[in-house]
Amino acid sequence: MLSVLHGVPRPLADEELPGPDALNALLRELPVHPLTGNGSEIRFVPESDAHGQYELQVFHTGCVPTRRANWHDFFNALAWMAFPHTKARLNAMHAALIPAEDLGRRSRLRDLLTLFDEGGAVVAISDPDLEALVRGFRWIDLFWLRREVLRDRMRIIVLGHALLDMSRRPWPGLTPKVLFMHMPGRLPENALALTALADAHAARMLTALPPGATPRDLPPMPVFGYPDWLPDSSTRAFFEDRRYFRPFRKPAHQG
Repeated sequence: MLSVLHGVPRPLADEELPGPDALNALLRELPVHPLTGNGSEIRFVPESDAHGQYELQVFHTGCVPTRRANWHDFFNALAWMAFPHTKARLNAMHAALIPAEDLGRRSRLRDLLTLFDEGGAVVAISDPDLEALVRGFRWIDLFWLRREVLRDRMRIIVLGHALLDMSRRPWPGLTPKVLFMHMPGRLPENALALTALADAHAARMLTALPPGATPRDLPPMPVFGYPDWLPDSSTRAFFEDRRYFRPFRKPAHQG
């Protein structure tokens, strides 16, 4: 995704972000043009072209309202380019669920879809024990005691555009909801190949979600605990800070 920014010699100012026309030009350079679930070609349009419910407009027309000089919308556009299958699946699921909502009350499944779209990541692993550590909230074991294993056997592919926006000012509390992708042997070194695999995998996993799925079904992971992503992560004390690396808590209704 960030290959779009390759070669930029300095951080971009807000007003320098590419607008809808420039983003559409990037779309035309892709080997395969992203499509919505009903086959409409994705194109980015000014915010003034927004009409009706966002997800339904995107699904039926392919038009994605995109504000100028807005990092959130810029990263959303990049996500459509890098994760076309996942974005199309998320949008199609929203479009299918919206008409059945009772007086505008969102379903818990739509809450899950929104959280993953805005702040989701795919975690590629070649060691199943690492998933168990994440699901068990065993952050010191994962990020400190097994950090060398982590470097070799885990990659985090972030697709949530709000999370990418917030990551411009990183801090340890950024915690996406994640899907796991198990891969035998060595993980691919090529970032584009890994992203394509993650895109296809996430789309399949989302399709398989049951109607009663809720955000609790996706585990959280404080991704800035990954070795060397933040300077302070070189000490054990960093991972002992329970403001960010929280222990597991049972839901209140459980005994």
